[in-house]
Amino acid sequence: MTAGSSVVWGRWHIRSLSQWLASPPPVVVTLTGAGVIVLGLQIVVRPLTSLLLLGIYVGISAIVSGVANVIPDGGPSRWWRWLLAAFWVFGGAVVLVWLGRSLELLPQALAVLLILGGLATLVDVVSRGRFAQRLLAACWGSAQIVFGILSLTWPDATLLAVAIAFGIRTIAFGVALFARGAREWTGPNHSLIYQKSDAESRRRRSLLADSARCAFALVLVVTASAGWWVNDWLEDGAIVVDAFYYPPADTPAGHGQLIRWDDYRGEIPEGGTVQRILYTTRDAIGGDAVASGLVIRPIDPPPGPRPVVIWNHGTTGVAQGCAPSLRNKAATEWDIPAVEEALERGWVVVASDYSGQGAPGDFPYLIGKGEARSSLDGVLAAGELDDDLVLSPDTLVWGHSQGGHAALWTTQIAEDYTPGLNILGTAALAPVTDPYALGAEFTRGDSSPELTLLIAWVLVPYADTYWDVDLRDHVARGGRVMVREMAQRCPTEPGSIVSVLTALGVGMDRPLFVGDLTAGALGNRLQENAVTGPFGTPLFVAWGADDEILPPSLQQDFVDQQCQNGEQVRMEEYPGYGHLRILQPKSQFLPALIDWSEALLGRDSGALLERDSDALLNNCPR
Repeated sequence: MTAGSSVVWGRWHIRSLSQWLASPPPVVVTLTGAGVIVLGLQIVVRPLTSLLLLGIYVGISAIVSGVANVIPDGGPSRWWRWLLAAFWVFGGAVVLVWLGRSLELLPQALAVLLILGGLATLVDVVSRGRFAQRLLAACWGSAQIVFGILSLTWPDATLLAVAIAFGIRTIAFGVALFARGAREWTGPNHSLIYQKSDAESRRRRSLLADSARCAFALVLVVTASAGWWVNDWLEDGAIVVDAFYYPPADTPAGHGQLIRWDDYRGEIPEGGTVQRILYTTRDAIGGDAVASGLVIRPIDPPPGPRPVVIWNHGTTGVAQGCAPSLRNKAATEWDIPAVEEALERGWVVVASDYSGQGAPGDFPYLIGKGEARSSLDGVLAAGELDDDLVLSPDTLVWGHSQGGHAALWTTQIAEDYTPGLNILGTAALAPVTDPYALGAEFTRGDSSPELTLLIAWVLVPYADTYWDVDLRDHVARGGRVMVREMAQRCPTEPGSIVSVLTALGVGMDRPLFVGDLTAGALGNRLQENAVTGPFGTPLFVAWGADDEILPPSLQQDFVDQQCQNGEQVRMEEYPGYGHLRILQPKSQFLPALIDWSEALLGRDSGALLERDSDALLNNCPR
């Protein structure tokens, strides 16, 4: 073949390709539409089963959408369609090339594609089509933009929301292509039925199509409006941390120093008054920190120094806004068991939020020394409130769940950290005694939204506290933003719905978490925070037999070990009780808690002989 004939042959091929793109065969348009529909369905049905697979789907879908965007639909070709097609193809290629390096940018990339796709759709509103077609284009373009913006507003849900929205867009685009190809395939040149149709039937079909477009447009308007309203509702319900919790630039030296106090604005228990306090403490690794909490005292206490009950709260989330003192009922019997009974007896209750909740800082979730230092320093700070409140060194320590872990650690370190306090005993309700064993249970357990959130709540504080714990070792690439954002919401705020939905979206095959939670540095740190003792003072460990959060076997193992160590342990298991029931009003445990506490205070004062209280304080097998 000569050079001249090669040029002619090449020009013929280019011209043929141009003609093919300008008027592709109906079968090609139909099959392309079917392929785009399949890709969209894969994204919508299982959006986060595999983050890597989602990236591949999205990359291919973007490229196919870009190519399909320039397939003509009977109107003149427009330059912006080619520009948008080039952008889609380029974006899809970038997603595919960069999958191995950064899935973290995938949510933002998808949101941008949605917004740009919506803008391109809006261009069609002013360019062509009947009223119904323009109305649908306007609603569809606006909805894409709204969904893109909302997705960027909620970073952890962005991947889930944008994936689904992007999948729906892909399905809609594929349906349009498929319908166009089917019409051409079975159109006037291919079907005797259509050849025999008259103007009236065509008018009816056109009216039916317009009605469908208007109905779909209405659905889009309602959906986008509802999404925007939900966004406003979620943001309005977010917990606000007020200025009280932010310490001044210069804080008092040392730990347990009162920075400020004011009256608590929530519900007040009967017979008591409540102040919230901000004070200095030490964090889990010994650095300076600030903590907040509540001091609940009797209105008319008996004369003399008042015994103290340290209350350690259970899991309320791990974000700054999850502090109990920010909630309205934090000082009531629904949050602190038997608080009114304690006030009747003249006891003062000090309830720390722990550092990092309320006050800024790293929250020591299931990190023993960080929890315990906050609790002990709360008592020291409460002693500085005013001259009318005189605290006795005699102190009882109570706690539930995470707070049970904190309570047991409080007793372990009190002698060295706050030698002026006299810890008489520790009541731990459904306590986490071994974070390592609990992590092993999490790893073996079936995937669920609750489990996803709990793992996130453990991973983020441990990674923030310990230099050798890295989220990248335990969270799939592309999932770290989601995990951190889930850890920034509290169960009591409306925004937690987003975290739950995200957890549902990733819960099927647990794609967020990789590896063993008990392996490597994380496993070592979890072991460091197990409760081992010694205690030297009585323990009261109680739990529900039907605890749905913590396996009762872990509680029993802890009790058995402490009995073997020679500790005084009273153990009670309550049939039919779940994780929370044990501390709520009318629980059978509450009278036992008060009797046990009174026995300790009576024995310490000499009012009760040790032989009289032994059966009440110790039921270890002999």
